[in-house]
Amino acid sequence: MLNFRSALIALALSSSPFIVTAQLSAKATEDKKAHADEVSLDEIQKLVSTKGATIIDANSTDMYKEGHIPGAVSFAALQDKLATALPADKSALIVAYCGGPRCTAWEDAAAAAKKLGYTNVKHFKGGITGWKSAGQKVEKAS
Repeated sequence: MLNFRSALIALALSSSPFIVTAQLSAKATEDKKAHADEVSLDEIQKLVSTKGATIIDANSTDMYKEGHIPGAVSFAALQDKLATALPADKSALIVAYCGGPRCTAWEDAAAAAKKLGYTNVKHFKGGITGWKSAGQKVEKAS
């Protein structure tokens, strides 16, 4: 019986590096995700009307052309030149959004802004579907 327990303990100990590696990989993946405070529909409506933030649409180019939040810039079109569309003030408010609550494309736009040194990056979770369903007008691009 003692040998069986020893074998189980040895097996558990020998597999622990794998478990630690898997946990570290999961942590690295989690760290790559953009984390940002949420902006409500009311807040983004005010920001649009006052031009109080730079808004980044992280949807595809086609979706952006079909309709985007007024004043938003297209992340798909500007990825390599994003810095040219953002303000010089690195503490200025940047709001990223995408399709809706389940969409995660905004994370790439937020991460890109953070990589450029922006410190006040937020997320409008409702996305373009939330904007439209609230009866808000969209801009269309040609």
